[in-house]
Amino acid sequence: ALITGGGTGIGYGCALELGSLGARVTLAARREDVLQDACDKLRDHGIDAASYVLNIRDNDAVLDVMGQITAERGLPDHLVNNAGGQFASKAEDISANGFRAVMDLNVQGTWQMSAAFAEAHRQAATPARIVNIVFAHIDAMERFAHAAAARAAVVNLTRTLALEWGEHGILVNAVGPGPIMTEGIAQYDESESGATRIHQLPVPRWGEPHEVAQLVTYLLSPAGDWITGGFYPIDGGAQLVGRRWEV
Repeated sequence: ALITGGGTGIGYGCALELGSLGARVTLAARREDVLQDACDKLRDHGIDAASYVLNIRDNDAVLDVMGQITAERGLPDHLVNNAGGQFASKAEDISANGFRAVMDLNVQGTWQMSAAFAEAHRQAATPARIVNIVFAHIDAMERFAHAAAARAAVVNLTRTLALEWGEHGILVNAVGPGPIMTEGIAQYDESESGATRIHQLPVPRWGEPHEVAQLVTYLLSPAGDWITGGFYPIDGGAQLVGRRWEV
């Protein structure tokens, strides 16, 4: 399994879950120190883990690293597109460069990883699976117009790639985490992170990375052999609360 942004949070949770079930795990992200720490922890669990420094916005780097991984560890069977990012801002305060940066990371990066991975499998005539990690709230998110647009684009990309690539044995799905307690949540204040609204969820608590990882694992397992083009929220029922939660 190849996992982008796999050094922390949901990505690391996926690596730990898949590795614990016997997968050979390869992490790709921008920060070498974080990757090395993650690999050390995975190996402490007896997991075969390796890492590659990669900026998924750089298509040449994506192609190079995919080639390196294939040569050194074999062509991965699974790709988890977990790398992404955004920042909180009112829509009127988002600059053109800021909007573009979020779109490049979340949409262009996901596309470039998926395209390189799928092309390698088409050439090898081998089946494969892709799971894209996106926000649970893809229709509207206050102070995250750029991120909401990007994640909605990834869901549509997921469905279209599933439609086109199914004949090649490549299954593509998306998982939509809601409020998950990760290291990254600390960068936002309580109103931005949703901490003040957790009590409004039908299941009123934070989600955990391992819970998302279990859903990803299901889609990558034999249980998911006939599942493609889907978007699966895992959010404690947050999608049922509405677009504007009461504070």
